Amino acid sequence: MPSSLPLRNLTTPPSPFLHFLPSSPLISSFPHSIPMASFSSSTPTSTPQHQHQHEHEHPQNNLDQHKVSHVLKYHNQTKHNFNHYARGPQGLDWANQPNPFRRYLSSPLIPLLHSEPNSQTPLYHSLFLSLPSPHPISKSTISQFLFDSLALSAWKSTGFSTWSLRVNPSSGNLHPTEAYIVLPPIPNISDSAFVAHYAPKDHSLELRAKIPSGFFPNFFPPNSFLVGFSSIFWREAWKYGERAFRYCNHDVGHAIGAVAMAAAGLGWDVKVLDSLGCEELKSLMGLHVFPEFEIPSRAIKGKIPEIEFEHPDCVMLVYPSGIGGFDVNWNELSKAMLGFDELEWKGKPNSLSKEHVCWDVIYRTAEAVKKPLTLGDRFSVEPFQRTGVCGESSYKGLTVREVVRKRRSAVDMDGVTRIERDTFYQILLHCLPSGSQGGGEQRRQLALPFRALPWDAEVHAALFVHRVLGLPQGLYFLVRNKDHFGDLKKAMLPDFLWTKPEGCPDELPLYELLRSDCRQLAKQLSCHQDIASDGCFSLGMLARMEPTLHEKNVWMYPRLFWETGVLGQVLYLEAHAIGISATGIGCFFDDPVHQLLGLKGSTFQSLYHFTVGGPVLDKRIMSLPAYPGPDADA
Repeated sequence: MPSSLPLRNLTTPPSPFLHFLPSSPLISSFPHSIPMASFSSSTPTSTPQHQHQHEHEHPQNNLDQHKVSHVLKYHNQTKHNFNHYARGPQGLDWANQPNPFRRYLSSPLIPLLHSEPNSQTPLYHSLFLSLPSPHPISKSTISQFLFDSLALSAWKSTGFSTWSLRVNPSSGNLHPTEAYIVLPPIPNISDSAFVAHYAPKDHSLELRAKIPSGFFPNFFPPNSFLVGFSSIFWREAWKYGERAFRYCNHDVGHAIGAVAMAAAGLGWDVKVLDSLGCEELKSLMGLHVFPEFEIPSRAIKGKIPEIEFEHPDCVMLVYPSGIGGFDVNWNELSKAMLGFDELEWKGKPNSLSKEHVCWDVIYRTAEAVKKPLTLGDRFSVEPFQRTGVCGESSYKGLTVREVVRKRRSAVDMDGVTRIERDTFYQILLHCLPSGSQGGGEQRRQLALPFRALPWDAEVHAALFVHRVLGLPQGLYFLVRNKDHFGDLKKAMLPDFLWTKPEGCPDELPLYELLRSDCRQLAKQLSCHQDIASDGCFSLGMLARMEPTLHEKNVWMYPRLFWETGVLGQVLYLEAHAIGISATGIGCFFDDPVHQLLGLKGSTFQSLYHFTVGGPVLDKRIMSLPAYPGPDADA
């Protein structure tokens, strides 16, 4: 029987918010200690500002407000601070580390083709200017698509332990994201349209079900297919506890970005079908095979096999680029997908751990943000928008495959490597959602890979510049939606400069806030990690959060993390394309970051940190080919 889990708050000795910027009066005005709200249990309660509801309010409005209140409470509860970390396990239970490979036992296995490492694909930087002509769907192109997006990229070994790496990054290399592909009939794969689970360990498809022949012709243009993602929260919670829900959604964003880039190399476009609801996604991917998980009233530990279920995240349409607009009948599509429950589903999901820990607040939050079917939205095919060019010569002439499959997360930065100013500007140009259209005004997500996301940009970046030749050290800000500029400027410290740095392209909305050596500050804010100060630059991604939850609904909460994950994937690829490396940073002190910028309340929140720089390679670790790999589940 599961037992109540003794909770603790991981603590370090209290650290004052030190005055690391003596040349700036802005920092000297900050208090020496920053209070952090403490929570006595992981069970949600209403926050005071939302406790009193007017009698005349519509019940649905009350329910929606309750969900927003819960999400805000979860977000605050899972913040790290100088003297208070979000709740997590008391050490790692290595005996119960989750198996990173989901398998559907007894399902038919369809091996995919293994592409040659040096086979010709477009140059990486060319994809931001235009996409190649679309390739037809075939066993070869589907194999290449998955090989360059979600497959294994290498195995690593120290002699004592061996573990795998993937093309798509993951917090702690734990990989909570599972992928499903829904395809029309393809010669040498299947004579019927089908749903399959992608098994990255051996680059194969596990056939789950055959679907009606009219599904694709009735709803989508020719040469289209679907990719769906789900999350196994337990994989991430095993290490990170209550904060794991955030990291799972970062990883969904990483995977969306990885899929969009691999598809672009084949001349395919990608769009999240976000009008669909959680129930449609569950039926499409066959996730009803998992028993219903009853959320306990508190955090517990023990044998809880049902905690290994998969939470449906999103489904993307992959279709030929350059086709004209087409409409999607969401109501009929919903009926067709819900009908998949009646199909003959093959395979039994494998077990991932013998014993588990349930952090109940993760699952309550996942329930609160479940999206229903929404019929009012039209599917729109937006024209491809190219990205501005500033420092194109910085790229090493690498192909898409070379960049995506060589991507690694740096463990340490060398503290020496510098990049040119134009290279820095070029990286940031590729981080813009709208490309260079309309004089560079940013709002709609039209550029690669952000065009996969159907909402306007909600995420910005506060950058700590450490080692960029020709650019003063200091704090900078990238505005990724011009509609937020006034609110950002008003919400942040009044003494910030908000000036365009020297040589900055007109279409790049980058602003200098203050000049100073921010290396120690960046390190301190990112949980005292040297990697945040030893790179060329690091950054915090700020999302417009509470207004978005009210205006666009509570299910935008995980989607904000998806957007940060897509942005992080761009930074990973950009770093490797210019010959250096990068790492996502999930551990940072949330409210001290906000205080540095002068932000109050929940209008803007820091959701993800990142660092880009010269990596330190550990020569003790041996690199092995991805395929064929060792017989290990790691």
